[in-house]
Amino acid sequence: MVIISPGVETAQEVKSQPMSHPTESNADHIRSWYAATAHTLPNCPTLEESIDADVCVVGGGFTGLAAALTLSRAGYRVALVESRRIGWGASGRNGGQIGSGQRKDMLELESMVSGDDAKRFWNAAEAGKEFLCGLVEQYDIQCDLHWGHISAASKPAHADYLHRYCDHLRHKYGYVDCDSISRSTMREHIDTSIYFGGLLDRNAGHLHPLNYALGIARAALDNGVQLYERTEATTIDSTGTGHRVVCKSGQVSAKSVLLACNGYLGRLHPRLAGKIMPINNYIIATEPLGEQAAQKLIRGNVAVADTRFVVNYYRLSTDTRLLFGGGESYRRRFPADIPSFVRKHMLDVFPQLSCKKIDFGWGGTLAITLNRMPSVGRISGDIYYAQGFSGHGVVMAGYCGHLVAQAITGTMEDYDLFARLPQPRFPGGTLLRWPGLVAGMLYYSLRDRL
Repeated sequence: MVIISPGVETAQEVKSQPMSHPTESNADHIRSWYAATAHTLPNCPTLEESIDADVCVVGGGFTGLAAALTLSRAGYRVALVESRRIGWGASGRNGGQIGSGQRKDMLELESMVSGDDAKRFWNAAEAGKEFLCGLVEQYDIQCDLHWGHISAASKPAHADYLHRYCDHLRHKYGYVDCDSISRSTMREHIDTSIYFGGLLDRNAGHLHPLNYALGIARAALDNGVQLYERTEATTIDSTGTGHRVVCKSGQVSAKSVLLACNGYLGRLHPRLAGKIMPINNYIIATEPLGEQAAQKLIRGNVAVADTRFVVNYYRLSTDTRLLFGGGESYRRRFPADIPSFVRKHMLDVFPQLSCKKIDFGWGGTLAITLNRMPSVGRISGDIYYAQGFSGHGVVMAGYCGHLVAQAITGTMEDYDLFARLPQPRFPGGTLLRWPGLVAGMLYYSLRDRL
């Protein structure tokens, strides 16, 4: 992970990525395997006038797109403004992993909330997976959706915990799609000797995140959402009847506003910025390994995430590459050579790949919260927000966008569950939160090595 100022992208970072060129319509996306294999989306216009809408959504990632689609299907006039391209941020760059539950596991959540609310949070996460699958099926989104996920224990104590957790999910939540993996059978799933066991979740998995985002965007366009790219929101002013979202070359007047910027919120709303911390993760993609070698590396094409505090996460691509995420640094900019930066972590897991070339390497900004739970709510009248998915956004970002959209239409459903969850601010606010997080991350990354 990297601590950076929101939106910092360096020319040096882009030049360090050896890869094929994406299609022209996706050329404005950061260079990645995702961009190089993305489906095309028509270039959406830049907002250059003053328009009216019922709701203005700020941010063109999973959250904003899902909310815009839900609202438009309910008959609302929706304008969505994105400062770069649709899916340009974390939604188009992440590991693509679909997890069960919340970012906090259920044993941790049960110590934070009541038993009834813990069950509601579990059910909300399951509903989030159903929401994702519903979008993929209804709108025929071609995003390489595949099921199967392994949590791999990096220490013996972690294996014991995962086995107990699997039993807990089965007995308390009736979740029968998980099985414990012993250390002796772990290598039947992943071709490495470093793990002490794990948990196989058959109802979790992975997808191509950028194509998923672009698919929701196409559905939103087809349902009448006005999508504006290269349209940066700079201020939000209150009016007598709602709010005015002022952009660099135009503005949107709307009764309600949804801030769906996540790690790219910046200074648009300082009050919300103190509840999240923008951080960066990095991913590399190897050259194609070939079908036989790829299936030997990871059986059954499952996604994998280990139990380190600084998580290694990986899976296979449709063209038999290993997509491997891992590593951290505390500079304000991306490493000059992302492939080399992440490769050493990959080789800790798979030393047999030492002779394989790295064709792609990229980084992206996400946002974490202090309690690692989504930050969802409403402020200043009809300004709503959903942010801080803490690495669990493939499912929860879109679903929380959907919940906020339903709240705007008057249906609370699970919105109230997330909105009433305590949302602690980072100590020191936006100016002094960095040193504390860096110190904490250094401490836990040291524990990973012990």
